[in-house]
Amino acid sequence: MVARAPRKRMYRTMQGRMVDIEKLRAANESVQAVGNMNVNARGDVIGPGGAIVTPKETVIKKYYEQPKGMVSDTPRSKSAPAPKAEPVKTVQKMTPVAAKPAPKKTVAPQPKKVEVKPTESKPEDTSKKGIDAALDGLE
Repeated sequence: MVARAPRKRMYRTMQGRMVDIEKLRAANESVQAVGNMNVNARGDVIGPGGAIVTPKETVIKKYYEQPKGMVSDTPRSKSAPAPKAEPVKTVQKMTPVAAKPAPKKTVAPQPKKVEVKPTESKPEDTSKKGIDAALDGLE
């Protein structure tokens, strides 16, 4: 059986152009990546001026030397001194800030009551006007 050459990863864009992603990655390997991690596109830690401070291989090797959260197999002996805890810092209590005075409540004036004196009796008009006439047959 004959080994086949690795297939190039070619992608077609929306505009119909063919793009080789692997070639694009290799061409931009040393360009600083976007973000706040100070690494290039390859994964090397870079310093000021774009100089490589720590290569990618060293970063990966350091990461896999001791995984996070790994428990040691040997228990700690009783004779070994325990790690000293830092003294507890006291926190100053804040003095209360004077609150703003509450706004004054205003009372709306009450309408004056006017007494109606009985006058001559007038015959009431039985015809309805305005909204009463419009609402008359809607019950």
